[in-house]
Amino acid sequence: MDWITLAVISALFSAAAAILQKKVLFDMDPLKFALINSLFALVLSIPFFVMVSYATLRADSLAVLFLKSMLNGLAFLYVMKSIKSMELSGALPLLAITPGFVAIFAFLFLGEKLGGFEAGGLLCLLAGTYILEMQVKEKKLLDPFKVFIRSERHHFILAALALFSVSAILDKYLLKQHKLPVNAFLAFQHLFFAVLFLAVYYVRELRVRRRGGSADFSLFNHGITKKLLLFCFVIAVITVGYRYTQIEATRLAASVALVLAIKRLSVLFATIIGGKIFHESNLLKKALATAIIVAGIFLLKG
Repeated sequence: MDWITLAVISALFSAAAAILQKKVLFDMDPLKFALINSLFALVLSIPFFVMVSYATLRADSLAVLFLKSMLNGLAFLYVMKSIKSMELSGALPLLAITPGFVAIFAFLFLGEKLGGFEAGGLLCLLAGTYILEMQVKEKKLLDPFKVFIRSERHHFILAALALFSVSAILDKYLLKQHKLPVNAFLAFQHLFFAVLFLAVYYVRELRVRRRGGSADFSLFNHGITKKLLLFCFVIAVITVGYRYTQIEATRLAASVALVLAIKRLSVLFATIIGGKIFHESNLLKKALATAIIVAGIFLLKG
């Protein structure tokens, strides 16, 4: 299978996962969901562990993967918090502007040049974000961008964008420079995710108990129904699917950036379909803003 097909499949899986995550997060705490999802994903990754050639693994590769997984895991948690507290069609397009952050960081700190396509892409990202956050009552030109300062929900998005930017660079480094096999990448990444969320979850509950609150150390009680668990398992299957197809596409493609650009089509799919399913507001405006952002992503990839 060629890398373009794999990237499109990854985008479709990612969109489906986002829509189901929104449905589950109506009834679940984001951290508990992230932990349960990571445990299911770890179980589904057992075949990858079996296929790993342990004799060829390098300690430095696993160390970089551990760091990358910690950053990516925290970004995932912030995304879940954003999806829970915001409309899906409002949160996901903002999360798609990661390539713009990467391009700016590369320009400022690595001395990489921004050509005409890149500049046009950044303008599209800016325009799309502006339209997305624009409200009728706002009168000043910069009002739509002030939400990133005022709103705690948007702080989660900014944190996720920064973490995803670093994580994307480490993905490329591991697959291209260290030539880490896809099976090992997925297997150990899911192991590290489970360790991270398990530690964060139980530290949080210990703090709650110390403060005299009602701590919840049982993952599968307190309102976690069989139906919710089934949804979590399905999401884990889809999540492993989109991660595998994305990593495999990245390994086969000449340009990692193009794989990420195609993967971002998931945002457009999820915004339109998810917005319809959940009857979200101003869907036409959000779809237009998302399309402009996706166009900007493709321009950034040249």
